[in-house]
Amino acid sequence: MLKARHTTINFQFKFPAGTSRGILHNKSSSFLILEENETTGIGECSIIPGLSIDPPDGYQQTLEQLCSDINRGKDITQLKLPEFPSIAFGLETAVTDLKQGGSRKLFQNSFSEGKTGIPINGLVWMGNKEFMRKQIHEKIDTGFRCIKIKVGALELETELAILADIRKEFSPDDIEIRLDANGGFNPGNGLENLKLFSEYHIHSIEQPIKPLQWEEMAVICEKSPIPIALDEELIGISPSKILLEEIKPHFIILKPSLIGGFTVAEQWITLAEKNNIEWWITSALESNVGLNAIAQWTASLHTALPQGLGTGMLYENNIPSPLEIKNAQLFYNRHRNWDLSSIL
Repeated sequence: MLKARHTTINFQFKFPAGTSRGILHNKSSSFLILEENETTGIGECSIIPGLSIDPPDGYQQTLEQLCSDINRGKDITQLKLPEFPSIAFGLETAVTDLKQGGSRKLFQNSFSEGKTGIPINGLVWMGNKEFMRKQIHEKIDTGFRCIKIKVGALELETELAILADIRKEFSPDDIEIRLDANGGFNPGNGLENLKLFSEYHIHSIEQPIKPLQWEEMAVICEKSPIPIALDEELIGISPSKILLEEIKPHFIILKPSLIGGFTVAEQWITLAEKNNIEWWITSALESNVGLNAIAQWTASLHTALPQGLGTGMLYENNIPSPLEIKNAQLFYNRHRNWDLSSIL
């Protein structure tokens, strides 16, 4: 008989992780554990305060109710959690893991077999100029040729100076630069800022203004000298053909934990491809458990763009796993084992 329970772990960042929404020092994740016939499936329910739409009040109660429903024999396929996309993601991945034998190999492909890696971007967090420059050089020195830089919180002149430093040493053919504003600009200065950033040959910028400003975002997408990627804009709504057709972004970025799981993400991908919009996948500060599920699913999609899956090394107390980064790629090292003692 299928049984369910959950537990929570507070993960500690190795350094203050700065974004335009503030600085993160720690982040909690809950883990949904399904057990049946001595097989265990695990799914991570990960939220980011200020970004996830999951209501914080009632979150643990919802997990308790979900486990209670499962333990009472309720049909697991009928359990819908539209208001709690992170729990929906955790349930989907726990069920998939259980069905695949509880080995943390949710999708069978060359990545999960340890044969190929997934190209990823190197993520540079906000901080003072010296801290950001140090990160950039570390990423480049370890082989990254696509780096993603958080912008929108420092003085504009400082951010432009950092980009100028990169371009003095590395041409666009050497290093691809992606920017992520996390909604840090406003419609009044957004295009002006983008024109200044464009002098440094930027691949794309994520969410230049806050979501739910469709008309303003459509204007930015039309006039921006830098291709625009929607990120937060996709959180909290069902996959929408209307949104994509009205805003006309160049890219969309999919975070399964924040939008409700793989099924929802695949619906967005279908709509994007019908509108000639490119996409990539990004993790959302999950531990290695959630990152592993997202990476294996991403590998099954056969996309060639660098993905945003480099967050697995952020925590002092992450879950030991076979995931590792080598030569700017994420690999599943089948010679390394999982240590799930802190969860189980």
